[in-house]
Amino acid sequence: MNKEIIEEIKLALASAPRNQYMTEFCLQSIKYADELSNLTAREFCEELGIKPSYGTEFSKMRNLTSRLKAAGLDTRKI
Repeated sequence: MNKEIIEEIKLALASAPRNQYMTEFCLQSIKYADELSNLTAREFCEELGIKPSYGTEFSKMRNLTSRLKAAGLDTRKI
């Protein structure tokens, strides 16, 4: 399952406009936060083949997801 999700994220990032890359990264991190909860930020970055510094943003978005869901966000609709 993780491999399929990683591929979906790679595709989304590759198709994002240059000035929207980080926005798409954050959105994908929120969208799949539950499914990727078993990965560390470092592993996530390694799987995507991106700089380890993006791990901080991944962690922030994963932590933010629980608050967004409590406020009514349905991540399946992203």
